[in-house]
Amino acid sequence: MAGEWGAGHGPRRSLLDLAPLELDCMNTLWPLHEATVREIRDRLAERRARAYTTIMTIMDRLARKGVVERRKTGRKYVYRAKLSAEEARAHAIEQVLQNFFGGSKESMIAQLRGNGDSSDVSERESRDEIHATAAER
Repeated sequence: MAGEWGAGHGPRRSLLDLAPLELDCMNTLWPLHEATVREIRDRLAERRARAYTTIMTIMDRLARKGVVERRKTGRKYVYRAKLSAEEARAHAIEQVLQNFFGGSKESMIAQLRGNGDSSDVSERESRDEIHATAAER
């Protein structure tokens, strides 16, 4: 199907499974919306210089993983992410929430605040609500 975007049903694997260079390529591709290997390599070179063939291999791997889709234009491929950056972030956060915190947002918030005990967060939020209610009286 030259010239058409490949069919797919979204990423087959976890976005958390991406290697650092794969994630760098995605972070370079997202603001461009679609790009060739050369465009990705040139943008990425500002932060992390890599050979054209290295980026070509990474983009091919991302296509095989189902993270990006590509269409052939002349002799080159144009790549496009299957998820927006926002969708990818939301998906990654949901995976972290489920896999590391058993779905407990309170535990995750406690971890982000620097204390691993989620009961402190719930107690603090309850105290804050009680103080707010008392202040309104």
